[in-house]
Amino acid sequence: MKLWMCAIAIAFSSPVLAQAPPVRVNPLRSRSALPLQAPPFDRIIDADFQPAIEEGMKQQLAEIASIANDPASPTFANTIEAMERSGALLRRVMPIFDGLTESNTNPVLQKIDGEEAPKLASHNDEIYLNAKLFARIQTIYKRRATLKLDPEAAHLVERYFQDFVRAGALLSDADKATLRALNREESTLETDYRNKRLAGVNAAAVVVDDRSQLDGLSDADIAAAADAAKARGLTGKWVLTLQNTTQQPALANLKNRALRKRLHDASSARGSGTGPTSTEATIARLAQLRAQKAHLLGFPTFAAYALADQMAKTPDAALKLMNDIVPAATARARGEAARMQKLIDEEHGGFMLAPWDWQFYAERVRKADYDIDESEVRPYFELNRVLTDGVFFAATRLYGVTFHERHDLPVYHTDVRVWEVKDADGTTIGLFYGDFFARSNKAGGGWTSSYVGQSKLLGTKNVVTNNTNFIRPAAGQPALLTSDNVTTMFHEFGHALHSLFSMVRYPRSNGIVRDFTEFPSQLNEHWAFDPVVFANYAKHYKTGAPMPQALIDKIKKTKTFDQGFATTENVAASLIDLAWHMLPADAPLQNVGPFEADALKRFHVDVPQVPPRYHSPYFSHIWNNGYSARYYSYLWTEVLDDDAYDWFMEHGGMTRQNGDRYRQMILAKRGQQDFAEMYRAFRGRDPIVGPLLRERGLDGPSAAKNTKTN
Repeated sequence: MKLWMCAIAIAFSSPVLAQAPPVRVNPLRSRSALPLQAPPFDRIIDADFQPAIEEGMKQQLAEIASIANDPASPTFANTIEAMERSGALLRRVMPIFDGLTESNTNPVLQKIDGEEAPKLASHNDEIYLNAKLFARIQTIYKRRATLKLDPEAAHLVERYFQDFVRAGALLSDADKATLRALNREESTLETDYRNKRLAGVNAAAVVVDDRSQLDGLSDADIAAAADAAKARGLTGKWVLTLQNTTQQPALANLKNRALRKRLHDASSARGSGTGPTSTEATIARLAQLRAQKAHLLGFPTFAAYALADQMAKTPDAALKLMNDIVPAATARARGEAARMQKLIDEEHGGFMLAPWDWQFYAERVRKADYDIDESEVRPYFELNRVLTDGVFFAATRLYGVTFHERHDLPVYHTDVRVWEVKDADGTTIGLFYGDFFARSNKAGGGWTSSYVGQSKLLGTKNVVTNNTNFIRPAAGQPALLTSDNVTTMFHEFGHALHSLFSMVRYPRSNGIVRDFTEFPSQLNEHWAFDPVVFANYAKHYKTGAPMPQALIDKIKKTKTFDQGFATTENVAASLIDLAWHMLPADAPLQNVGPFEADALKRFHVDVPQVPPRYHSPYFSHIWNNGYSARYYSYLWTEVLDDDAYDWFMEHGGMTRQNGDRYRQMILAKRGQQDFAEMYRAFRGRDPIVGPLLRERGLDGPSAAKNTKTN
């Protein structure tokens, strides 16, 4: 009442102030007028998201109710296609919101995420557990053979039916109520996990008081550590921030063993214990409730549920690939460890090789045995040159596409850059956003997502983004990448190309199963070291001189160097993931540390010097990034990508003809048909594991070179 009276008084005393301020229009509520509906980041504020998400859910449920209650007999057009058109506002808002919560979050966005996550889970249940809607879909599914649908539409009908069944459409009302509760709890825990993991990685950064302890790091890396300290108000100190994985880049060069141990221990301990950033209770319950949900849906374990619609189909198939690789990988890793121990003993080190020593002594062995170390290579891998003269150049060479940087489109952070992507005929096929540097409010690792998805039905083209976490150089210094960073750039851009080249009619056809989605990204990694591509970007950042042939030859010789370690840490993480998600529904909450240790021992990947790529508490892929029970996908699709790369080499290599065939038969199709059939049509046969073993240097006499993956 007092506020109302005050407003009246002001209105009468000041005619100017009596004019009501213009009502702010939420830019998310209407379609963006920017090219290809690019997000208007310059107009969006945090407060816009929650009302837009709420209204988006309201609108879509009204549309779904209209479809479900349509008195007309169910047809593909009035049911399946109508559903594909529904939810326009939510489809517009959520990719932007999810993108910012991953790449540029803040307490406001985290609060909204926490409040909306369970509501969104309930929203999905309102759709997928709608009995009338499912009855219409089931009718169409049963009649699909008589409907004369084109292949994409026919496959879409099958996927819709499968989606609804997997979401619980066939359950009793009581079981549906139970499932709704489990879904709400899962979404809440996943959001809680994401926030704790980000807080944990920032809290675990290692503060160094004495510059001499950083001996071995380059001047640029030391300057970057000083900048990271200043950003935290620690002027006069140095901060080594953490990346997503267990191993950290600085471990390869730090001479101070005590600091290496501090850094490694800080990385490995993230999320453990009982403190405010501990994720242990969260992930233990996540594993348990996922098992309970799978049991409710008729599956013995969550892994069985998660893999039923993947290429692998069963956990046993995924385990077979892992187990086939374990003996060769661990034997190679133990041999690599013995070589390092020999070097330590020759130098009278007086200690046994530990996990925090591996990267450092791997570099020493690389230098001793191959006369090369990473510091020689990095000056030839300047970020912008790798991107434009490497990543983009390779795409132009294979597919004829070109990239034109746009400075007129708004971005959410000054780090972000935008390119318009044009096809060989000059038509625009999409926009590409690049966000390459690590920030304290950015999720770790690398990922690709779309702000706008391609669909002929909706008349949209792809607006796609790559995110990585490369170390930001100090002011005025070049961004020099490691060999792994270069591979990451090509990898993530492979995902981007998969989106940009999409030529589907229906939005749902853009959906890709996990053990296929990494295939295009990993195949794209091969072009990073194609001789023509490599020569085009591997030039010294100061002089522009190409990398000397002698150094190139050394790199080639080290192609399979340290692959025992790399394969073992990857397989170990994959097996930890499967162990968590093969728990039965009646299993009690697990004690995280002992459970993981037991899994590593049980699967024979407990090599003391080679910790898994991710320990359970910070294994974000499987707890909130959609890879639960499916982290094996990286190795599974590596079988595909190495096998497909052999096809390219058998047919003349990196040619436009080969690129166009691959684009048309794989990339453009996205999820229009069964993925095994899609690969078989491209390759002419099922994939074999031999090329993977060869690429990793694991193809010894015991390797099963012709083992199929499906």
